[in-house]
Amino acid sequence: MKKKDSTGLGMTIPKRMRFAGITFYLRNGQVIGRESSTHEKRSNTLPQFVQRQKMRHTTALWKMLRDCDMMFTERRTAFQNFASLANQLPAVFVPDDGMMNHASFLMPGIPMSDGVLPTVKLELGEVDGMPALLTDLKEGDRMQHAKLRLYTAVQTIQNGDLPRVRFSMREVSWWNDMIVEDGRLALVGEEFADEMKGWALVKVMDNRCSPQTIVTRCTLYQQYTTQDALERAADSYGGLTETPFMSPRG
Repeated sequence: MKKKDSTGLGMTIPKRMRFAGITFYLRNGQVIGRESSTHEKRSNTLPQFVQRQKMRHTTALWKMLRDCDMMFTERRTAFQNFASLANQLPAVFVPDDGMMNHASFLMPGIPMSDGVLPTVKLELGEVDGMPALLTDLKEGDRMQHAKLRLYTAVQTIQNGDLPRVRFSMREVSWWNDMIVEDGRLALVGEEFADEMKGWALVKVMDNRCSPQTIVTRCTLYQQYTTQDALERAADSYGGLTETPFMSPRG
């Protein structure tokens, strides 16, 4: 498109430009100027809001995880590896009121490691009436030169109403801690009945590990995944940007 000259400014004006806080644009062959602001409201459509809430929670989780001797080996950085996996978690919606921006939630599927070894399948159950963490590891797996790391997540409420999940890790012994149940290895203890805790058992061989996620009975997070929670959170950010209706092409 041929550019137009503005005799008032003594310079060439393209289709649209900003200068000294004014946006100039062409309309019907005339140069129109209007005040522009660097404080224009950011677009906040529903998909954008959902993704921003996911990223907020991913960051909050990582801050609680990063000092827990994690193994994420499949991306350039551990955080990139964790974030790509955590993005698959359900979105949790919290209002923009300061403290809640730091909220983190215990939920099934939180990534705790990523690597090339086979995943250890985990489920919560019972052994002889006792709570247990059941695995698909066989008794013969004890002969492997591998270590087992048990990561424990605990959902807490701080300052009266701030949910946060904390993580810890300990090594478990193939021989002293694991028992055999129906040909599979399991960890048994009252802790595995706690509905505010979750676990991931990671197999480690040298610098390789199994990709594992949290298993838990915790449901606190669910109240932050509802439509009401979404609407309350969105309102605290100034509401959602309406997406213009797009009519299908005939």
